[in-house]
Amino acid sequence: MIKIGVLDLQGDISEHLEMTRKTIMKMNLEAEVLKVKTAKEVAECQGIIISGGESTVIGRLIQENGIDHAIKSNNISVLGTCAGMVLLSEQTDYDQPLLGLIPMKVKRNGFGRQKASFEAELNLKIMNNHYPGVFIRAPYAFQLGSKATPIGKIHDKIIAVAHENYLATSFHPELTEDTRIHEYFIKEVLNCVE
Repeated sequence: MIKIGVLDLQGDISEHLEMTRKTIMKMNLEAEVLKVKTAKEVAECQGIIISGGESTVIGRLIQENGIDHAIKSNNISVLGTCAGMVLLSEQTDYDQPLLGLIPMKVKRNGFGRQKASFEAELNLKIMNNHYPGVFIRAPYAFQLGSKATPIGKIHDKIIAVAHENYLATSFHPELTEDTRIHEYFIKEVLNCVE
């Protein structure tokens, strides 16, 4: 049975737990979804979700608790949303701890502050139909390494990226009713089949 941990340091923890459980039921998978806070708990998971929140705080806690080493040394798959996208990057426009797992440069709050939050119908390369994107103080990627794959853009701003066993979105899939981002993470990134 696979274990998927939602990193319980800050952010949309309960929303990601609920969405991941809903996705697993829909896919009819044997999997456990749980909150994780320590490097030991993270190391027991095949996949980790890093939610939105304050990326500087989350990054510092990841580093202080050795969670970065647990993810890297165990080759754990990661879905990073909003702040999670920032943390997966190699470089951002602010000096902060990063995991550096996706070769990309990210602009924090790239679409503006809280009051500039918005929703948009997205055309993502991994889906046949539009996806309802929810953007809250959202970042975007502005430069990718050759092996990173952009899977969604708004104008010239990259809002979703896949690389090896990592998936980053600048939007919040856990705040919709649409399970397809979580399904993609479980099927394609975690390599689990129905």
